[in-house]
Amino acid sequence: MPSVCFYFQVHQPLRLRHYTIFDKNDQYFDEIKNSSICKKVANKCYLPTNRLLLNLIRRFNGRFRIAYSVTGLLLEQLERYSPEVLSTFDALAETGCVEFLAETYYHSLSFLYSRNEFVEQINKHIEAINYFFDQRPRVFRNTELIYNNDLAALIESMGCFDAIISEGADHILGYRSPNFVYQPKGCNHLKLLLKNYSLSDDIAFRFSNRDWAQWPLTADKFARWISNVNGNGNVVNLFMDYETFGEHQWEDTGIFDFMRHLPDEVLKHPDNNFKTPSEVVQSYSSADTVDVPHIISWADTERDLSAWLGNAMQSNAIHELYRIEKKIKDTKNEEIIGDWRKLQTSDHFYYMCTKYFADGDVHKYFNPYDSPYDSYINFMNVLDHLHKRCSGNMDNGALCPAPGQGPPELSSGPTSGIENLPNLQPVE
Repeated sequence: MPSVCFYFQVHQPLRLRHYTIFDKNDQYFDEIKNSSICKKVANKCYLPTNRLLLNLIRRFNGRFRIAYSVTGLLLEQLERYSPEVLSTFDALAETGCVEFLAETYYHSLSFLYSRNEFVEQINKHIEAINYFFDQRPRVFRNTELIYNNDLAALIESMGCFDAIISEGADHILGYRSPNFVYQPKGCNHLKLLLKNYSLSDDIAFRFSNRDWAQWPLTADKFARWISNVNGNGNVVNLFMDYETFGEHQWEDTGIFDFMRHLPDEVLKHPDNNFKTPSEVVQSYSSADTVDVPHIISWADTERDLSAWLGNAMQSNAIHELYRIEKKIKDTKNEEIIGDWRKLQTSDHFYYMCTKYFADGDVHKYFNPYDSPYDSYINFMNVLDHLHKRCSGNMDNGALCPAPGQGPPELSSGPTSGIENLPNLQPVE
């Protein structure tokens, strides 16, 4: 009996405005652009998809079930720019068929650099989910599904989670299938749910590709693929960006019609059902232990950190950001701390990525910059000003390159900078 487990990542960053070294304004974020993008995505994706899925839940009397991970940053933007979206999420929560997961409030890479900050952001996100949707999350997903054994140990030590979600990367599974529940190495009770990236990407990336051998992808065809898991797995984890619906795959591709008919086709097989992540954890025992000593993610073909830390600009920017953590927090100034945390959002480093190979179009999605170098310079100008604010001295403590100096020299290797990650251990 394969259970279909849908989980959607719902996130939009706060984009920085154009910021020069001569700028003295502490308003770092582009209000007009952030409002415009939030409303655009709300109208193209969030509102129509929420209404569609709400109708499906009602139509199938609760047999259709899904899960979301909505970042704290997006919740703030929806509350400010598109409150009607929040009302539809609230309606979904009230059905009892929708689970909200926990993650870092600011969609950050804090696990890699500051475990205390990481835990603080998780707790802040749990409070937000409880406030907006009256749920206490029991399943955790890290930013971009970044994961290793140390992360699992830290999440288990927090004592409030039953499971963690990550990528079903081939190099960690080997001969095994992602269609089972696993246990992280070194954990006693925490379970691990792994994305079936092949079936997930059929929807998220290949759906509208007319050169794909399986195009067009219909609901009945996809349901047959799910049913084929019978006897070789318990769960099909379909994890993807929510913007798949209406943004990455436009309405005229037929993506909404596909989703409208999928539950009916899946449930035609008497052994099939839909479950939330928590229900999957409660229903199935761990089939094996999975050892992930090195960090993985769900990004790009490499499934590593190179999308955020693959060049010297990215490495320099993020190291300087976390280097000033103590100074920032010592100010006790909530506005300064809030600005620093908003700068931690992984998208800022994604925009600095120079990997434009097979995944180039993905890196360009909603990118406000003409080049990765422009992104780096703009980010460092903002960070420099923030550092001066927390130092109480607007003339000293520059972090960014001197005018005309340019960004740090790039390494030719795709994983440059990753080897410089601090060797942090899980919080006791």
